[in-house]
Amino acid sequence: MRKITLFLLFLVSAVSMYSQTVYETDIKFEKDEYWWGGVVAFGSQMPYIKPVKEFDLSLQNYNNQVVPLFISNKGRYIWSNSPFKFEIKDNSIKIRSLYEKIEVVEAGKTLKEAYLHASQKHFPPSGILPDYLFFTMPQYNTWIELTYNQNQKDILNYAQSIIDNGFPKGVLMIDDNWQKHYGNFEFKADKFSDPKGMIEKLHSMGFKVMLWVCPFVSGDSPEYRDLMSKGYLIKKKGTNTPAMIDWWNGQSACYDLTNPEAANYFVAQLKQVQHEYGVDGFKFDAGDNSFYNTDLIDSYKKDAKSVDHTLVWAGVGLEFPFNEYRAGWKMGGEALVQRLGDKDYSWGAVKILIPEMISAGLLGYAYTCPDMIGGGQFGSFIGLDQTKFDQSLIVRSAQVHALMPMMQFSVAPWRILNKENLNIVRNMAHLHEKMGSYILNHAKESSKTGEPIIRHMEYSFPNEGFAECKDQFMLGDKYLVAPVISSDNKRTVKLPKGKWRDDLSKNYKGGQTISFDVPLDRLLYFEKQ
Repeated sequence: MRKITLFLLFLVSAVSMYSQTVYETDIKFEKDEYWWGGVVAFGSQMPYIKPVKEFDLSLQNYNNQVVPLFISNKGRYIWSNSPFKFEIKDNSIKIRSLYEKIEVVEAGKTLKEAYLHASQKHFPPSGILPDYLFFTMPQYNTWIELTYNQNQKDILNYAQSIIDNGFPKGVLMIDDNWQKHYGNFEFKADKFSDPKGMIEKLHSMGFKVMLWVCPFVSGDSPEYRDLMSKGYLIKKKGTNTPAMIDWWNGQSACYDLTNPEAANYFVAQLKQVQHEYGVDGFKFDAGDNSFYNTDLIDSYKKDAKSVDHTLVWAGVGLEFPFNEYRAGWKMGGEALVQRLGDKDYSWGAVKILIPEMISAGLLGYAYTCPDMIGGGQFGSFIGLDQTKFDQSLIVRSAQVHALMPMMQFSVAPWRILNKENLNIVRNMAHLHEKMGSYILNHAKESSKTGEPIIRHMEYSFPNEGFAECKDQFMLGDKYLVAPVISSDNKRTVKLPKGKWRDDLSKNYKGGQTISFDVPLDRLLYFEKQ
């Protein structure tokens, strides 16, 4: 009898699962209409013109932020509070949702009107900023130089080299493997003889210090056993056993931050680190939706979706003005620093920085950093053959970063560049410092209005033929920035209507496309007159 009852329960569950309603929406593109949205990492495919295979916002993120928002240059947008699948096909966006019928909203006639309407209704700006230093000075991350060998001696040497080579001081991030193991927040004694003294030294040198952290917990550790006993870990589906989640460093248990007690405990742990060592904040890695497949795990919040875990992970960062994230779900307008996903060392990677930064802004993430200069994949910089290494790529990458809201170094320019190219990159760091007050003022405005700091040309100059432009952008409302993003020292620039003055103080009448020869030491930009 018991077996029959269990079978019937299984049958009912299976029928319910397969009969679940799927809400479909087919948004046909209007004449001359272009759409952006969904996936920050798809920025180089935006506006969507070519087909895009079905993408699941609940389980995919392409190593970056995803948002249930699409906006068009005709003033239309769609929003959902839950994840959905979408596909670009036959000149339309085809949406499938398990949660609701998604309708198009008519918000105005331009990209800007669509964005601002969506922002005010669904992710209004909080009025709060991450720490001002993120915007006014470069950031430095120890990842490329030290990878998993984070240690006191080399971190202090890296910081001293920043100063010795004439670079501005700013935020210094100590990356993964400073701690004993995952879920533990003590420095490795064999690598750090005096971590508190090290951070005090870095402060005296003029740096703010952040530590890399993640939500994972190493199995068979004291922390694992303690957190398991407290019920603070995500559980394997249908069991009371902590789930072991596959991620890039192996398999680990994971904090269940949908449990408010677990979330408070995690925050308390980080604040204890601040109290004990003097750390200023944290780089919050992981949180990707793919780690939280609800077919495989059970959460404290019984109806938690995969993206709910991403959301509560981001919520931790709101406790710390010095924060950084790479994975995200919604949370636009909040005081969180976002970073583009790790790029490789290639011209192709340089080319996608601008469109991905634009897409981040259009999805509500105004406070975004365009990855690390030259890319965040450390293998590209091991055992360099200087006869084959293209230094100009580092220079052009630094120029793309210089007039973004933030710029971040990791590979040490003084290690890989000759004197001439090092000087160019150093000048770009100081250009960012020089423009810091302007960038910060626009960040402050964004915290009130929700407007992006980096703006698509179509956003700022509607109906002037900029919808498909991907290689130039507006920094706020005043500067048009047009970096060289290829190995050729030349490019064309399309100027909007009006009067413009370039970085060499030459004046131009707008409404025309101009070709420029751009030597390696020049970042091409224009000021609106």
